[in-house]
Amino acid sequence: MAAFITSLQSVAEIVIVIALGYWLRSSKRLDDSFKGNISFIIMNIALPASIFVSVLKYLTRDKLASLSGGLIFAFGSFACSYLLAWLLTKALHIRQGRRGTFINMFANANTIFIGLPLNLALFGSKSLPYFLVYYVMNTISTWAIGVFFISNDDPTIKKGTKKDFNWRKLLPAPLVGFLVSLVFLLLAIPVPDWITKTLDMVGGIVTPMSLIYIGIILADAGLKSIRFDRDTVWALLGRFIFAPALMIVMILIGKSMGNAMPAIESSTLIIQAGAPGLAVLPILVGQAHGDVEYATNLVTTSTVLFVIVVPILMQVVNFL
Repeated sequence: MAAFITSLQSVAEIVIVIALGYWLRSSKRLDDSFKGNISFIIMNIALPASIFVSVLKYLTRDKLASLSGGLIFAFGSFACSYLLAWLLTKALHIRQGRRGTFINMFANANTIFIGLPLNLALFGSKSLPYFLVYYVMNTISTWAIGVFFISNDDPTIKKGTKKDFNWRKLLPAPLVGFLVSLVFLLLAIPVPDWITKTLDMVGGIVTPMSLIYIGIILADAGLKSIRFDRDTVWALLGRFIFAPALMIVMILIGKSMGNAMPAIESSTLIIQAGAPGLAVLPILVGQAHGDVEYATNLVTTSTVLFVIVVPILMQVVNFL
């Protein structure tokens, strides 16, 4: 019951902010240019700042070294998720403009904004080091791999067309923020408290602004855009069934090889593997001229359905 109430509260907060964006746009208080402006601010300023502060706040060099075993299991789970999702895009003939979104829904989760508060509520602060295992892999996965599946799925670029190499796509701003934070972490470079607070304040707008952006997209598309077509159902199955199942398989394989992990660590990894899709996914898809309505639909439906998924995952965890 506690898991259900916690997930319900987390989802309620998110839905309210999405509804705010929907109302502001539908009531004409936000013009067309705002959508593009908010996308630029989140991706190039707020998100890199948020990632930089989060890494230095939640990680230490000792923690990074001690959690290397869990990182291997998480890496295996992410690799299998990408492979399975890619194979399904071929088998299901997912159209261009949706493939990057489809693959990212399998592999990458909303860890910080939904996963972290839920994990603390379910398992307490003692689970934080294990949460960081998934957070590190999820961050690397999203900004080093997932973003390229989306950018290479641009339907405005015809197949076979030669395009100039864009170094900015090789190192998107959020990934740069993550890499810079690792340099500061590993070299123990001190960051003045006032700079940390400033970056934390700037990074704090990522979640509300991303959710308002989703509300704007919903207002432009209409509520009828929320649907459960074939591509949506398979993507949700990937997020809520295949991704947690792959994590469970990796944990059981490790256990059979004599590398059993603490119960709280395995529980944390499984819960995080079933978290909703990335809130910034529609923004990433929009920048690549993909199907933004599809991405918005997946983020919205996965966030709402998460209320039902969490109690089920908790029951599964108790059997392991």
